[in-house]
Amino acid sequence: MSKRIRVGVIGATGMVGQNYIRLLNDNPWFEVAYVAASPRSAGKRYIEAVAGRWHMATDVPSKVGDLVVEDASNIRAALGKCSLIFSAVDMDKGAVRQLEMEYASKDVAVVSNNSAHRQTEDVPILIPEINYDHCDIIPAQRKHYGWSKGLIVVKPNCSIQSYMIPIHALLQKGYRVARMIVTTLQGLSGAGYPGPSSLDMVDNIIPYIGGEEEKSENEPRKVLGKVTEDRIVPDTSISISAHCTRVPVIDGHSACVSIEFAGSKPSLDELKGVWRSYRSAPQELGLPSAPR
Repeated sequence: MSKRIRVGVIGATGMVGQNYIRLLNDNPWFEVAYVAASPRSAGKRYIEAVAGRWHMATDVPSKVGDLVVEDASNIRAALGKCSLIFSAVDMDKGAVRQLEMEYASKDVAVVSNNSAHRQTEDVPILIPEINYDHCDIIPAQRKHYGWSKGLIVVKPNCSIQSYMIPIHALLQKGYRVARMIVTTLQGLSGAGYPGPSSLDMVDNIIPYIGGEEEKSENEPRKVLGKVTEDRIVPDTSISISAHCTRVPVIDGHSACVSIEFAGSKPSLDELKGVWRSYRSAPQELGLPSAPR
C-alpha cells in the first residue's frame, strides 16, 4: 500500500491503548495520526501523558510521542485527522457504546477492543480467519443507524482467540462439534494496569473472573454465526461450558479445551493434518499481519 491509512487510538494512554501504539508502529498500512484519552491527559504530548507509566518493552514511537493528546469525548478533534479509530477507552459499557456510536456517526470507522457492542445484533465480532464474511452486515448496520461511512466492528474476548481458529479449522473440514468444556488460564495484563495485587497473585491463582465465563460461552456462538439481512444469528448448536481463572503470568492466555464431536471423530494424525494445512482469507490476501 503506497499511502498509509491515518488512524487514531482512543484510550491511548492505558495498557490496551499502549499496546495498540506499539503494534501499529511501522505498520505498512497504518499511520497513527490521532491519540485521545481522558480529560486529565488532554493537552499534553503523548510522551508526557504516559511518562512514568509506559508499560511496553519498546520505547514510545517518536512520531506518536509528539502528538498532542485530545479528549476522547471531543469527537470533532478527530475529524480530518483520521478515518479509522481503535477504541480502548476504559469506561462503563453504556458510555463506551454511546461514544463509539458518536464516532461512527461522524463517518469514522471504529474497531473496538471493548465488549460494549459484542452482543449488538448488527455489530460483527471479528476473528478474520474465521468470519471475515460478517463484514457483509456493515451496509445494514449503516442503514439502521443512518450512517454514511461510519461503522463499528469489535474484537472478541482475548481468551477465546487462542482456541477458536483450531476449532474453526475442524468445522471447515466437516467435523461437527457438539460440546466444548473450556478452562482458561488468563494472564495478568488482561486485567489492565495495575491489575491484581501481588498479595493476591504470588503463589496463587484467582479461580473466578467476573463476566469472563459469560463472554467465553456466548461470543464463540456469534463468531460462528450467520449473517442475515439485518443481523448476525449466533450458532447455538454447540454447547459451551467455560471456567475462567487468573494466573500469575504477565502476558498471554492459555486454554484447556475438551471437545465432544457429533458424528465422526478425527484421529490425532487427522487433527494435526487439518491444523497444519489451515489457511484462510488473511493468508490468501497476503495481509501484512496475517500469520503464515
